Amino acid sequence: MKFFDEARIDVIAGDGGVGAATFRREKYIPKGGPDGGDGGRGGSVIAVADRNLNTLVDFRYTRTFHAQNGERGGSSDRYGKGGDDKTLRMPVGTLIKNHETGEIVADMDFDGKQVVIAKGGIGGLGNLHFKSSTNRAPRQHTPGTPGERFTLSLELKVLADVGLLGMPNAGKSTFIRSVSAAKPKVADYPFTTLAPNLGVVRTDEGRSFVIADIPGLIEGAAEGAGLGHRFLRHLQRTHLLLHLVDLAPFDPDTDPVYEARAIVEELRKYDELLWQKPRWLVLNKLDLIPEEERAERVRAFLDAYGEPEKHFAISGIQGQGCRELCFAIQDYLDAQPRLSDEEKLAAIAGGPAEQPREEIGESADSDDEDDDDDDFEGEIIYAR
Repeated sequence: MKFFDEARIDVIAGDGGVGAATFRREKYIPKGGPDGGDGGRGGSVIAVADRNLNTLVDFRYTRTFHAQNGERGGSSDRYGKGGDDKTLRMPVGTLIKNHETGEIVADMDFDGKQVVIAKGGIGGLGNLHFKSSTNRAPRQHTPGTPGERFTLSLELKVLADVGLLGMPNAGKSTFIRSVSAAKPKVADYPFTTLAPNLGVVRTDEGRSFVIADIPGLIEGAAEGAGLGHRFLRHLQRTHLLLHLVDLAPFDPDTDPVYEARAIVEELRKYDELLWQKPRWLVLNKLDLIPEEERAERVRAFLDAYGEPEKHFAISGIQGQGCRELCFAIQDYLDAQPRLSDEEKLAAIAGGPAEQPREEIGESADSDDEDDDDDDFEGEIIYAR
């Protein structure tokens, strides 16, 4: 399946039904009085995070989603039926934004999360509500309010603990194949990786982390060169970046120090917050260097590049040094505090977090026209 991580959709909630203006008509009961019921509420559009989805492809071809309108009120105090909600399943990690204002509507950051992204209209009042001692036969009634409608932008940002950075052919895909069960394509030419790959690294019983591999970056990526700039957003949720460097490039004129600095500079140009994330240097492809020269080659690189926060020397294809690196990553992640929803949104938006949503308790059952019998677990939230 082709990987889609962006989409734009229109969501239209249902309108509230019209209130009725009727009077009781029964044999032997003259002037029965008003008995018009209220209109039904309009259906809402609800987003649900689903861990079984990993792409936004479903929203690339169907772009408009309607919830059902509420029915009009009836006589004999009969209220109109409420409109059915429309449920949209999205991958975990989808960020929903208002396309017009850029405001974050919701962050679908865990499986089963439900957010009302377009609220249905309220049903109109029947003439029963307008009866008084001075108005015994009211003919007033009100229409329902219209449902909310928005144009929304969807951005999928994969949920990973660790992100891999590096030039094309730095060995990122080989490394993720070595330490996890992920099987990204590996070949001896640049840009083998065309879409993000996720792998789960299990270090011990009950201890694991998720690592993300994105297409390689090249110089000028912040201005749109190459492929990797399109996927840098997938690293914004990570706790740690691994900067892989090819220590034994095939072209003898290639300078690993220059390429490593170029990647860091592109990262800074693209996103200051991403550049400030903890970043470890991983010198790869030791297997291509004679064993007696490895320590000297690593030291020469560090002297020219500058001593980073942490560095490791590995061979991704042989697995040398990968176990030590993975356990160091696990220890680092275990020591990190868990972020609140507001802190996550602040990190994503690049500024102070606003209150983007409000909890309202348990949701009513949703009868979607495509999935009539689904019952969702978890909290439901109204987006503002």
